[in-house]
Amino acid sequence: MWDLIRTGQLNRTGMGHELDAKGRHIWLSVALWSREHQRGDRPDAPDHQVFTLDGRHIVNNDSFYCALGEAINVPGGYFGWNLDALIDCLRGGWGATPPFTLLWQHSAGARARLVERQETGDSVATLFDLLLEIFDKQGIQVILR
Repeated sequence: MWDLIRTGQLNRTGMGHELDAKGRHIWLSVALWSREHQRGDRPDAPDHQVFTLDGRHIVNNDSFYCALGEAINVPGGYFGWNLDALIDCLRGGWGATPPFTLLWQHSAGARARLVERQETGDSVATLFDLLLEIFDKQGIQVILR
């Protein structure tokens, strides 16, 4: 990914979809550390924007964060790599200014695959449902398609 960034070839979404689980995790790490290089001096998108999240290639938590980073920022962009980082990003300063709308295309397939159980204080929820809860608490409207 570093070579793609340096040479300007990280220029289309989905370039990380073919990676295995370890590769996607590394991809997210590079996306975090290259954030300033990729975004340059661009400010966050203004509030009330609509971002489209493509759920076709979301197969686990890392692929979700890869897809979300690309939806909100540039290809290979960063917008979290775990739940705590996602909440930090949703507070602004990472490419999007809340409140905003997330149009989640192909969400049914993502829902079927994001079934990892997560503890939520007193209960347990799937990762998909927990993500929706986090977005709601942060004032992010999610439209599932």
